[in-house]
Amino acid sequence: MANLVTTAVEAIYQMDNDEINQVVEAIKLKRTHLSRQAVRNFVKGDMVQFTSSRTGGKVNATVEKVNRKYVVVQAHVGGQKWRVPATHLTHLKEIA
Repeated sequence: MANLVTTAVEAIYQMDNDEINQVVEAIKLKRTHLSRQAVRNFVKGDMVQFTSSRTGGKVNATVEKVNRKYVVVQAHVGGQKWRVPATHLTHLKEIA
């Protein structure tokens, strides 16, 4: 994998602006695809865990709503609602 990344970086340094824009667009499309694919793994009521960007700690929560790319969850402790990218969530059963 590292060799593939190194090769891609070397190729990017040789590109002109139009080619770089094409690469950026391809990356955006791939990220969208991965987000939508990840969101399909969650349904309302699932127990999940994610790492808080505010505190850096793990947060256990329950899925409240599933959107296109993001999932709205409610924390078990404190009851805060979070809008989290689906790619950042892990089912609690997978952790145990």
